[in-house]
This record gives sequence, C-alpha cells and structure tokens, in this order.
Amino acid sequence: MASRLLTVRVIGLASGLVSAMLLAGCVMPQGTAPSGASAQGPRQEGMSADQLMQTDFNRTVTLAMRDNLSSLYTLLDKLYRRNPREWRKAGQADQAAAIARVRGMIEQRRPPPGLAGLRDIQVLAVALDPAYQGDRVAAFVYGLADTILAAHDGKIRFYATDALDGQRIYNAARNVEAAAWLLASRRNPQGGPLLLANEMSAQAINLSFEREFGALVGRLDLIANLLGENTRRIGINYAQGLLFFNFLPVR
Repeated sequence: MASRLLTVRVIGLASGLVSAMLLAGCVMPQGTAPSGASAQGPRQEGMSADQLMQTDFNRTVTLAMRDNLSSLYTLLDKLYRRNPREWRKAGQADQAAAIARVRGMIEQRRPPPGLAGLRDIQVLAVALDPAYQGDRVAAFVYGLADTILAAHDGKIRFYATDALDGQRIYNAARNVEAAAWLLASRRNPQGGPLLLANEMSAQAINLSFEREFGALVGRLDLIANLLGENTRRIGINYAQGLLFFNFLPVR
C-alpha cells in the first residue's frame, strides 16, 4: 500500500513538473497583469530555477508579497494623482519620475530625504505627523512598505530555509489598519486632510484606496494564520508518516 502511494506521488510530481515546463512558454511574465479590479484574471509567474527551492507554502508567501508590493505601488500612484503638490515638494519633473524614485527607495530600503536612520513604523509616524513638511506620499508609502518588509525579514521571495514569525506579520496587518485610519482622520493645521484619498460626496464616491488597504490587510492576516497552520501540519505530517510507515523489503 505504501509503495503504491509512493509511486503515485512520484508519478504525479513528475507529471506536474513536465506539464509546468511545457506550459512555461504560455505563462505570462511576472508582473504583466495589472493590479486591482482591472486585472482580467489571476496573476501568474513564469518558471524559474529558484522555484525548485520553494515549497507550496513558500510560493504562497512569495506571491502574497508580490501582490502587497503591487497594492503599495497602486496606492502610490493614486495618492500622487490626488496630491500632486507632494511630488512637486521633492523637485520631481512629473508624477512618473516621482513614482520611479519612491519605488527605488522601497527596493533599496533607503528612507526618503530627511528621514535617514528611521525605519518602518518610525517613518509612518513622521508621515502622519501634521507638522511634516516633506513629500508626505513618499514617506507614507515607504513607511508602509518598510513595515511589511520588516515583518517578512526584509525578503520578497521565500524558500524552504526561511522561518517567518506569524506574530510579526499579524502586527504588520494591524499597523496597516492603523495607518489607513490615521490617514483618513488626521488633519493639517488648516483643518484639511493630510492627504486626499477616499472621497464620498454628492458629486463622487471613490473608495479605491480603502479597497487597496483592505487587500493588504487581508493578505497579511492570511499569511499570519497560515504560518501557524503550517507549523502545526509539519508536526502532524511527521506523526502520520511514522504511523503509516512500512519497512521496505530487503530480500
């Protein structure tokens, strides 16, 4: 019985690998599908050698991180569109240049000018301070990104040797919730919002920012919960392996 199950598993694994390789040429390159409601289907990623070092759970966390960054870049674009004065503070030629600048800072984990030495929630606190005079959009999105990256040990791709802390990722989700609430509720010295984001008026209703924040929180909570389940299943699978183990014939 055990040998039959082993054979089935080996055949299934081999078939899956062959099918994946044959389909690799038809799979969309990483990042080609748009983020948010405009996407026409699930985002897919082409085959790469490093995927051989990833478990199914590693792939799940990697794809969740990819989509988290995509949501952050969507927020960056939307916030700059509604608050063009912010990218002008940084002396950028246009919005596209400002977005490229912030993306570079996130990828290099290099804080915005004037915030050197600050990290994750420290940058968020400054970005949400009404007295801050710098590019608030850059500081806010960078702070969110660095908070999420810090909870994932600074990584965006994950492998079998990685061990993440579910509590830290859970805390990151709560920080995103708090940042979204503070962004909507805090006011500048003139009584206006720190940044224009969601809009609900007789003329227009725009809750797209809320959707992106909700997507971030949902993915972070899912990974935090799965981390606990993944650890539990490792122990259960080991016990089941001992329970159903059959010695192999030697003659």
